[in-house]
Amino acid sequence: MIPLNQNLTALKRSAIRVYTNLARQTPDCAMLTIGEPDFDTPQAVKDAAAAALAAGRTHYAPNQGDEALRRAIAEAETARGHNTEPGQVLVTVGACQAVFTALLGILNPGEEVIIPTPGFSLYESVTTIAGGRAVPLDLTKTGFQITFEALNAAITPKTKAIILNSPNNPTGVVLSESSLAAVKAAVAGRPIFLLVDNVYSALCDGHCPDLSLDEGLADRLILCQSFSKPYAMTGWRVGYLTCPDYVMDRLLLLSAATITAVPTFIQDAALAALREDPTPMAEAYRQRRAYLCRRLEGMGLDFPRPEGAFYAFPSIERFGLSSAEFCTRMIQEARVAAVPGSCFGAEGYIRLSCCCAMDELEKGLDRMEAFLKTL
Repeated sequence: MIPLNQNLTALKRSAIRVYTNLARQTPDCAMLTIGEPDFDTPQAVKDAAAAALAAGRTHYAPNQGDEALRRAIAEAETARGHNTEPGQVLVTVGACQAVFTALLGILNPGEEVIIPTPGFSLYESVTTIAGGRAVPLDLTKTGFQITFEALNAAITPKTKAIILNSPNNPTGVVLSESSLAAVKAAVAGRPIFLLVDNVYSALCDGHCPDLSLDEGLADRLILCQSFSKPYAMTGWRVGYLTCPDYVMDRLLLLSAATITAVPTFIQDAALAALREDPTPMAEAYRQRRAYLCRRLEGMGLDFPRPEGAFYAFPSIERFGLSSAEFCTRMIQEARVAAVPGSCFGAEGYIRLSCCCAMDELEKGLDRMEAFLKTL
């Protein structure tokens, strides 16, 4: 056989997909795995796409994104305190391509990316593809918050970026002001990028501290955002990144070589989404999250308190099973599916998603509670 890119050797299939598929093959299995909104895309967004298609908006868009959409994104980011110009916005195929473009664009072989864990597995995968080295920063021993001491100890001369995701996938934890102050202090005077994954920022209970709002970090900040979570647009595959001008100069060329551009009619739909109010969906997730927490407390499970997103991350360490064994048995014996914590770099935990109707959530948690009594 002819050798392939050696950076791909270590890549593995997403455990989220593996356990979701296993659940789908199990009759009447309650699906608490995938982080996909169960709501339909707002009608106004679908109407905008249909109108764009009817008007012949089926040709190439500009590589950086449609000007009207980039202007609207810049206005939205500026309104929330992150001063942004349209020229600093790159429209991407979801936040996944935004993260891919950012990391591939800034990393040289052997450079390091600090990834607070538990964290989304995509970060490590893309770092590996780019020839970099992922450096986990274990937050399970510091209350799922970042301390200056731990972060500073993880930084080396090869550190190129730190990734921040708040509210966090898989825990739903919001990084505190103290955590963000620790990050800011640790990177002071060092040439380190901050990659802020804000895909859950609209699904946050109350105030959500955000480093992207700190103008003092503007020259090192790359923000990734998606329309998927707040607007129930996972299948549309549209998001964006913002970055300083000198970074955009290179990332734009990389994105153009990768995708050319996001389809024009989908960008029209994204523009319509920015006029929608995501609050009703966010409130539904808040209610489900609160219910999920009450049930886990009733089961006697320990977990970090989620203040956003639509996940909970309980510890199952006391049952003496690996997270993969636990999740496999829970599907086979109780017909309820979760994702192993090992998928997120945190063994001894599982991720539960409340992106489902309340009756499905109730059914799944009833079955899980009964399953725990058999262990």
